[in-house]
Amino acid sequence: MGADPLHARLAPYEGRPAATGGIAKDPVNAPMIRHWCEAVGDTHPAYRGPDAIAPPTMLQVWTMGGLSGNSARSDAYGDLLRLLDEAGYTAVVATDCEQEYLRDLRPGDRPVYDAVIESVSPLKTTGLGAGHFVTTRTDVRDGEGRLVGVHRFRILKYAPGPRRTPQPVAPRPRPVVNRDNAGFWDGVREDRLLVQRCRDCRRLRFPWLPGCTACGSPAWDAVEASGDGTVHSYVVMHHPPLPAFDPPYAVVLVELAEGVRMVSNVVGVPYDKVRIGMPVRLRFERVDDELTLPVFAPKEDGRAR
Repeated sequence: MGADPLHARLAPYEGRPAATGGIAKDPVNAPMIRHWCEAVGDTHPAYRGPDAIAPPTMLQVWTMGGLSGNSARSDAYGDLLRLLDEAGYTAVVATDCEQEYLRDLRPGDRPVYDAVIESVSPLKTTGLGAGHFVTTRTDVRDGEGRLVGVHRFRILKYAPGPRRTPQPVAPRPRPVVNRDNAGFWDGVREDRLLVQRCRDCRRLRFPWLPGCTACGSPAWDAVEASGDGTVHSYVVMHHPPLPAFDPPYAVVLVELAEGVRMVSNVVGVPYDKVRIGMPVRLRFERVDDELTLPVFAPKEDGRAR
């Protein structure tokens, strides 16, 4: 390969500061530790009580600039990114991070940090497009200047590739229908959402199962759901792209008015407007001549067909 003239301009930035004299916007504090632990499901006792420490994996949290930006960011780092933008590498994606932990942080500590541009790669070709990897290393210290941890963060600044030619839409995968859930799909074909009910303890259950999860009874009947519900939780699917699906789209866990929950899709609203607690209403979507699916729409728009 020939010389890369752009990389010759980027390489001198290696070793220059990316941030200087940074100070955490907030001291290490118990509420943020609690939020973090709840979000990741970490119940370790070391992160609670009067002698609590901060989870080591929160190292980056204390150095983040937030919506107001990072006043410690250096001109050199801004110039580097501007050079890449001007060369057409306008898109950015975080690729990986590495952390090394040396000391514990505790509530009340106010970390300080400095960062350096550790490396800028030659031009690389990736599935997203051609671009340069930029790696920064952040050294985090406590108030006494002792090294607490090291955080390496790598981004790819790339030129987005051409849009792919649309491919014919593949048929939607068929649900697996068996003797345990056949009654549910029979109801869907009639535009009815049926929920199993135990004949002995009267507990409702969903999805359909051969026996009651509360009392174990195999006896059951079914009741028709009203169609009202709320979004209990959701995820936005970006990858991997699969035939018959067009990401990004929202997959929701809907809590029905009857108290059971089911996984479905929300239609009639952009995926980034879906919110927990959103009232929704059942609809039956005709996918093709053979397949109908129960989906949900925002309540003001959704009417069961």
